[in-house]
Amino acid sequence: MNQRRMCRALAIAVVCVAAAMPAVGLTLRCPRDSVTVGDVCIDTYEASVWQIPPANTGLVRLVQAGRATLADLTNGGATQVSPASTCSPTFPATFDATGNWTSPLFAVSAAGVVPTSCVTWFQAEQACALSGKRLLTNQEWQRAAAGTPDPGTDDGGTDCNVGGFSRPLASGSRAKCKSNWGAFDMVGNLEEWVADWVPQSTDCPGWGAFSDDVMCLAGASTTATGPSALVRGGGFTNFTAAGVFALDPRPASTLGNSPALARKSLGFRCGRTTISTPATK
Repeated sequence: MNQRRMCRALAIAVVCVAAAMPAVGLTLRCPRDSVTVGDVCIDTYEASVWQIPPANTGLVRLVQAGRATLADLTNGGATQVSPASTCSPTFPATFDATGNWTSPLFAVSAAGVVPTSCVTWFQAEQACALSGKRLLTNQEWQRAAAGTPDPGTDDGGTDCNVGGFSRPLASGSRAKCKSNWGAFDMVGNLEEWVADWVPQSTDCPGWGAFSDDVMCLAGASTTATGPSALVRGGGFTNFTAAGVFALDPRPASTLGNSPALARKSLGFRCGRTTISTPATK
């Protein structure tokens, strides 16, 4: 065999061996505002929504890259919209309840700020999208919540905020309220919109012996009140009904969790798809 043929044979052999080997040394890298959960980047903190001066394009890029801190926002002239402690300032007319915005707002995952509430599903979805993200699916939310402590009560200091206080607290301020993946406040503080819609429920049968968390997914509504969007985790008023299995499209008699609903105890969390890159030593 001449040298050229030998080189060609060796090259083919190397390609074949490489194709047969399993992929190793790959890691999923997420921006610093999120944690890696399987193949998705889940925001570490419940979302706060911000109005950023149009001229500050650098701050917008920081937000969309998942690198903006609370200090970046405040020093860059950004204003938070509808913090859950007051629901004021409310969403502007340029970003109304339908989500049909004419001036953008941005969802940020940042520690040390009271997350935004009084937000409809439509506003939450658009704020996520403008930040290069999306609402989590129900499945993604459940996966990311694994391991979050569900004490049933609230010690007022490090447990999840489920009833010891009568208001939402700053994101990440409860040290023990952290999932196995590193996401904070998935139990209590604010209930969280997820992407999935279902028919409005007619009952809240609970989980039985499986869990004491609230569960209202039972019986399709026979009224003409429209769909519910799923709400997860429970909030600061839910006591033992909050938890990693809390699933609450409320009964039709209470208007359900219509995607058009906004209330003080209800916020959201965003996520984005990860990118696989070779691990470095």
